[in-house]
Amino acid sequence: MAWLNLSNEALAFVIFVLGMVVLMGIGMPMAIALVLTGAGMAWALDFWDTQLLAQNMVAGIDSFPLLAVPFFILAGELMNAGGISRRIIAMAQAWVGHIRGGLGFVVIGAAVLMASMSGSALADTAALATILLPMMRAHGYPMHTSAGLIAAGGIIAPIIPPSMPFVIYGVTTNTSISALFISGIVPGLIMGLGLIVAWKLQLRRMDLPSGTPLPMRERLRATVKAFWAMLMPLIIIGGMKSGLFTPTEAAVVAAFYALVVAAFIHRELNLRELHDVLVRAAKTTAVVMFLCAGAQVASYMITLADLPNVLSGWLGGLIESPRLLMAMMMITLVLIGTALDLTPTILIFAPVMLPIAVKAGIDPVYFGLMFVLNGAIGLITPPVGTVLNVVASVGRLSMHQVIKGVNPFLITYVLILTLFTVFPQIVIAPMAWMR
Repeated sequence: MAWLNLSNEALAFVIFVLGMVVLMGIGMPMAIALVLTGAGMAWALDFWDTQLLAQNMVAGIDSFPLLAVPFFILAGELMNAGGISRRIIAMAQAWVGHIRGGLGFVVIGAAVLMASMSGSALADTAALATILLPMMRAHGYPMHTSAGLIAAGGIIAPIIPPSMPFVIYGVTTNTSISALFISGIVPGLIMGLGLIVAWKLQLRRMDLPSGTPLPMRERLRATVKAFWAMLMPLIIIGGMKSGLFTPTEAAVVAAFYALVVAAFIHRELNLRELHDVLVRAAKTTAVVMFLCAGAQVASYMITLADLPNVLSGWLGGLIESPRLLMAMMMITLVLIGTALDLTPTILIFAPVMLPIAVKAGIDPVYFGLMFVLNGAIGLITPPVGTVLNVVASVGRLSMHQVIKGVNPFLITYVLILTLFTVFPQIVIAPMAWMR
C-alpha cells in the first residue's frame, strides 16, 4: 500500500488527522479520541509504551498553573448561586434599562462585567439567559435576536481576564498567563463596543418603547447592592498586576471571595446549595482535566514527530509574510471552530500552530489572544455552538431561532477578528503599555 512508503513522521501526521476526524465522527468523547490518536502516533513513531502514555496523561494535569481552572469554575458557580450575577444585571438595568432597547444594553454591560469575574462563557451565558430572556420576552423583544445577543455577549468571558481558556492555552504552550490576561482587556472591551453598534443597528427593525428612568436614589441603591460584586474584578486584576498573587492564586482568591460574599454578605448560599455548587464544579473540572490529560498524549507525540517544522516546510514562503500566515491560520481556526469546542481546539492545535507563528515573527501573546478569540467565536458558530445550545435550552427556543438571531453579532465578531489580524497594533500597543 502507498501509505507504507511514508516516513514515520508523515504517517504520524496522517494518523493524527484521520484519527481525530474518524473518532469524532463516530461520536467518541474528545478526551478518549485524543488518547487513542496519541497512541496511534506512538505506534507510527516506534515509541509504543503504555507506561509512557500513562506518564503523559498524568503530566497533562500535573501542573500548578492548571489549578486555576477548577477554582475559576467554582467561582463562576458561586457567583450564579450566590446572587452576585443577579446584582450585576440589576445594576445595569437600573442605569440603562429604561432607554429604547435598554435590555439589550443591559445584556452587553452585564456580560462585560461578569466576564471580568468568572472567565467561563457557559456560566456567564447561563446566568444572562436565565435572568434576562424572560424579561425580554415579557417586554416584547424578538426572542431570536435577544437570544443571539445573549449568546454573543457570553463569549466575551474567555477574552476579558480572568479567563480559563487563557490559563489552558498558557499551560499548553508555556506562554505567560499574566501576559495573556493583560492582552485580553482591550479586545474584550472592543467586543462589547462592537455589540453595542450591532444592537443599535438591530433596533432599527424593532418597535420597542422607551421606559421611565428610575430615580437617582434607586440607581444608587442598585449600585450599592452590586458593590461587592464590582469589587471582585478589581481585587483579581489589581492583585495580579501588582504582583501580589499569580493567576493561579488569583483563581483561589476569586473562589474564596465569591464564597464569602454569597454565604455571609448576600446570605443566599446555604450548605445544601453549596454542596450542589461543589458537585457541579467538580463535574465540569473532571471533563476539562480529562481533556488536558488526553491532549498531553497527542501533544507529546506531535513534538516527537516534529510536526510544527514539517508544516513550516510545507508553508514555505508564507513564513516570510506574517500577516498572510496569520490570516490563513485564522481562516483555518474558523473552520476548526465550527466542529470543535474551545478547550479541545486549544489543546490540540495550539502546540502545533504557535511554533509556526513564532518562526514567522508573530508575538506569541498576540497569537494566543487571537487563537482564543477565534475559538470563542466558534462557541456561537453552528453546528457545535456550545453557547448556542445553552441559550436554546434555557430559553426553550429552537436552535434555528438562536442561530438566526446570532448571525448579525457573529458577523460583527468576524469583522473585529479581521481588524485585529490586519492591524495587530490594535492589540499589541495597549498590551505593551499595560505590561
